[in-house]
Amino acid sequence: MMKKLSLAMAVLLAGSLTACTGNAGKDVSKEAQSKESTTAKSEDTTSGPVTLTFNWWGGDSRHEATKKAVDAFMAKYPDIKVEVNFGAWTDWETARALEFQSGTAADLSQINMDWISNYDANGDTFLDLNTVSDVIDLTQYDSALLDRSKDSKGGLAGVPIAETGRIFYWDKTTFDEAGIDTPKSLAELRAAGATFKEKLGDDYYPLAMGQYDRAIFMTFYLQAKYKEAIFSDEGKFNFTQDQIKDGIEFIQSLEADHVIPSIKTVDGDGAASFDVNEKFIGGKYAGILEWDSSASKFKKALGDARELVVGEEFKDLADGSDTGVFTKISMLYAISAKSQHPKEAAMLLNFLVNDPEGIEIIGTERGIPASKVALEQLTKADKINPMTGDAHKKVLEAAEFSMSPKFDDSSLKGSSGLYTEVFGGVSYGDYSAEDGAKMLFNGFSNVSN
Repeated sequence: MMKKLSLAMAVLLAGSLTACTGNAGKDVSKEAQSKESTTAKSEDTTSGPVTLTFNWWGGDSRHEATKKAVDAFMAKYPDIKVEVNFGAWTDWETARALEFQSGTAADLSQINMDWISNYDANGDTFLDLNTVSDVIDLTQYDSALLDRSKDSKGGLAGVPIAETGRIFYWDKTTFDEAGIDTPKSLAELRAAGATFKEKLGDDYYPLAMGQYDRAIFMTFYLQAKYKEAIFSDEGKFNFTQDQIKDGIEFIQSLEADHVIPSIKTVDGDGAASFDVNEKFIGGKYAGILEWDSSASKFKKALGDARELVVGEEFKDLADGSDTGVFTKISMLYAISAKSQHPKEAAMLLNFLVNDPEGIEIIGTERGIPASKVALEQLTKADKINPMTGDAHKKVLEAAEFSMSPKFDDSSLKGSSGLYTEVFGGVSYGDYSAEDGAKMLFNGFSNVSN
């Protein structure tokens, strides 16, 4: 189903690219504190001393900001103590899965979208947040995002923290060296492949993609060409094996046209990701297709010697009218259905996403917020990185579909998933496009509802 663009969010983000005064953050915070909609909607009282548990994963900067926000929450509500548990992503889901299955999960958890279907299939793992809507200000969220966050029983399993999508980032310095502009269409990208090879050499490419990147770009192509989502809103797989073969051949044509390096070449670089890949850092890989929230990471990787710019979503993948782009809810907050203190957990959740103090502390550590009041506050305070804001605005304007959690099923995504096996195997020459299409078709069908 076509995804409706949140024009309000796009307009607000446009404002993030304009300069603000140095005192803007303080002024906005004071102004926001007077807005009743940003604080807990029910009376801020508890029945006595309460201890909550709160789990999340991420990097050091997210940890520090979240711990600071939790401390501020406890200062605001002295009767509520919050015990935190956080760490890196590695093995995080495995540990949380055991807790969900045993009923020992934290009162409040940061979750991925696919955890709703994976661990809340019966609708009894996560609390229906509609039952605490007198505490959590759900009016701050687009109804389409809330609809995508429901469990099998129609309950609201989580509050979406941020929405994200993929867009191109170009190393303009390398394109300048090649004497051409950064591409605004697939046709220009294909032409750049030949130009790079001729003017810069065989080891220069206008774009680099790993296996998961290829799966996403293939899906953009298929959705643009066939005018429907790879998975329906209900999780039904929509494409035929021949259509998947068409998509794989499209990706392989980019290798043939010297647009992207082979997976063997990328593997030979010995880097875990492109932000630490010397060929990207040095300009030999002059483009990537990455999340809109990743702009600052890749800009930092290039340093001051090279200029990274946000690209455009291509409209000529098929007939020149569709981008095929999808967005996804990057993460959510969920309350355990077995929590003994659902109201207090809801108070903490609301503080993190809708309260002026929590908004200011968390900032964009979990992406550009989906909460309208948070987006407005951070935009007015000039707290959104201009490049990230530009990328996010372009993604929202171009998006036509919503990514189903099925697309990120563990059997498909990851180092041992089918995307790695199929796109790596076809690129290496271990499988034909037909072989790869059969494998992917079966994999998609297996996770389909």
